[in-house]
Amino acid sequence: MGVACNRYCPLASMTGSGSAVADGAGAASVEDADTADAALAGLAEELTACVAGLQAALERSEQLRALRAADCSWREAVSAEARPLIVELVSEALDGLNRAGSRWRREEARSLHAEGLSINAIAALFGVTRQRASVLVRESDAGVVDDGG
Repeated sequence: MGVACNRYCPLASMTGSGSAVADGAGAASVEDADTADAALAGLAEELTACVAGLQAALERSEQLRALRAADCSWREAVSAEARPLIVELVSEALDGLNRAGSRWRREEARSLHAEGLSINAIAALFGVTRQRASVLVRESDAGVVDDGG
């Protein structure tokens, strides 16, 4: 029988036969939990920064549209735009979100595996192949870029 943290935990519905949670699971190391919690906190911070950056890009795009509606040429409108440009704001937001999301994805996979979830179950949960899930569980943060595949 699988282990769920409490009756509200989504894993509580997985406690029947065929559960992906191993018997006696839940003994994940404190380090696994700490790194996953830190990765989730980092993702939340990056999401906040991303929303702010994209809001600034949206405001800039509205200003640019107003200039264009006033018959301003592209050259004049873009030349008048303050730095960072809209494209820079969007790129920065996406890059930061990709880094934080990749770290979260790896740490989440590792924590789930440490709690007894099988590689196959993690693959199904993440919508990736078994091989990709295995790589996520084994990857370290050092120099790794998770392409999401």
